[in-house]
Amino acid sequence: MKVVKVKDYDEMSDMACSFLIEKIERLQDPVLGLATGSTPEGLYKRLIEKYNDRKVSFEKVSTFNLDEYVGVAKDDPHSYHYYMKDKFFQHIDISMDRVNVPSGMAEDLQLQCEEYEKRMVDAGQVDIQVLGIGVNGHIGFNEPGTSFFSRTHIVDLEESTRKANARYFDSIDDVPTQAITMGIETIMDSKEILLLVSGAEKGRALARLLNDESEITEEFPASILKRHERVTIIADWEALNG
Repeated sequence: MKVVKVKDYDEMSDMACSFLIEKIERLQDPVLGLATGSTPEGLYKRLIEKYNDRKVSFEKVSTFNLDEYVGVAKDDPHSYHYYMKDKFFQHIDISMDRVNVPSGMAEDLQLQCEEYEKRMVDAGQVDIQVLGIGVNGHIGFNEPGTSFFSRTHIVDLEESTRKANARYFDSIDDVPTQAITMGIETIMDSKEILLLVSGAEKGRALARLLNDESEITEEFPASILKRHERVTIIADWEALNG
């Protein structure tokens, strides 16, 4: 794993933006794996700025999002469909035919998981997967104990994850208890991974990932990243010293 140390959230976002633009320009038909939450918001803002400055085009880009809440309609402001459109897609020149987000409202959720996997295979594998890390070490919505061999699947969200996401809802009671997420093996199939880590609250998880070289356990899902050949971590001072 390559660790890039930066001063703060803004510098992390700038660095991540430059990283992705370089990949988009180099690849013929880039396939990006995208994340939601507060961590990548700065990245998306900077990519929009670069698009407006005509420094990048997304016409040939395809995207696959990591996850979506179960039981939340895509036009609900709490959905990740809505988040991605609001924070990123509606501001750039990407074709919505190339945008893929799992549907948590599908009648057959297991079939939705299988179809999502097939769409990724048909797209030719994710070139760059953007990730964050949860305070409990989750990646995507893969909570501690998730099999390293999991593909896209339905998960029960831990209380710590629901509490972390409660700030986006009126109360924790409104936070969904399940989500559909890329599995750990699905994430590891990505050709390259970009892990963004910001803030002191992520410090313990980052330290555990970086400092214990031997630990690779399903009880700490992010530890599997040590087995990937191409992982870049961009982390700010607070995360590195938290």
